[in-house]
Amino acid sequence: MDQSTDILYHDSISLLKKLIAIPSFSKEESATADCLEQFLQTKQVQTKRYLNNVWATNLHFDETKPTLLLNSHHDTVKPNKAYTLDPFAATENEGKLFGLGSNDAGGSLVSLLAVFLHYYPQQELNYNLVYAATAEEEISGKNGVEVLLPLLPSIDCGIVGEPTEMQMAVAERGLLVLDAVATGKPGHAARNEGENALYKAVKDIQWIENYRFEKISELLGPVKMTVTVIETENRAHNVVPASCNFVIDVRVNECYDFEEVINTIQLNLQSTVRPRSLRMKSSSIPLNHPLILAGKRMGRSWYGSPTTSDKALMPFLTLKMGPGDSARSHSADEFIYLNEIKEGIALYIAILDQLILKQST
Repeated sequence: MDQSTDILYHDSISLLKKLIAIPSFSKEESATADCLEQFLQTKQVQTKRYLNNVWATNLHFDETKPTLLLNSHHDTVKPNKAYTLDPFAATENEGKLFGLGSNDAGGSLVSLLAVFLHYYPQQELNYNLVYAATAEEEISGKNGVEVLLPLLPSIDCGIVGEPTEMQMAVAERGLLVLDAVATGKPGHAARNEGENALYKAVKDIQWIENYRFEKISELLGPVKMTVTVIETENRAHNVVPASCNFVIDVRVNECYDFEEVINTIQLNLQSTVRPRSLRMKSSSIPLNHPLILAGKRMGRSWYGSPTTSDKALMPFLTLKMGPGDSARSHSADEFIYLNEIKEGIALYIAILDQLILKQST
């Protein structure tokens, strides 16, 4: 790392500590958006903002060139009860930086910002750069990257910063949440009356547990269905429930579209099912894409990610890649190694230095 990028690294750590100290739960990210804007403005970067989304373009933006998006999110989940450290203290200890959002996705957020600043003043880039720090990723909210995309210049491809240990997540499962309702008839439990909706739901849940979709992805594996919530409206022990609600979390590979999955489930269940949303679709980027080829030349491996990110909401090809480890996300006493950020910045720059893009047609 040369002197200029070393300065970027130290600035990144300082910024990340400030961000950790500011609560930024999803839909409550205004203060971290302010912090990011102020930081960019101290670097003489003209920023733009919509709601809690902050973005900027490189100094010599040229509409005749293709454009690469550098994106990560600055919202966090709420800290869980197992924390032993102050989640907002930004504690540095033995090469680790502890704090809520340090790993997911603060490390990626500040590393990509450092990369953007590295290239910001350069005149001879063969592509443009857009940096976007976005909101509501943790809840797949509609006021995050989804609402921002129409305001950005035309994007040809992107890097989505999430903790992947700087390996290349080239595919991502789609997320389909289904609300299911089993319907029966009420009755008194002592008189063998009614039609128990809970029993119907249990039979349907057993089918969900045992069914296997036929098409298996080389990158993402099989479609995975999990029942995560079940409840009836009853509070009395002696009433046969007339309805039973349960929730199905479905992780869909790229071999199926959502409609096909929903139809298969509905045909095999007594319960009715309704999707909450059809937005978070599976995605993939070809292994011969210039971003992936550049990563391969830097010794990066590739894999299919079981988790969902804002990558699912982008209508162009994206690579999910960033410092940190996904296993630490949402954990108690979340942390990132400082060296992961230093190496992340260097690797991002090494990849982009050799990247040649063509405009999408």
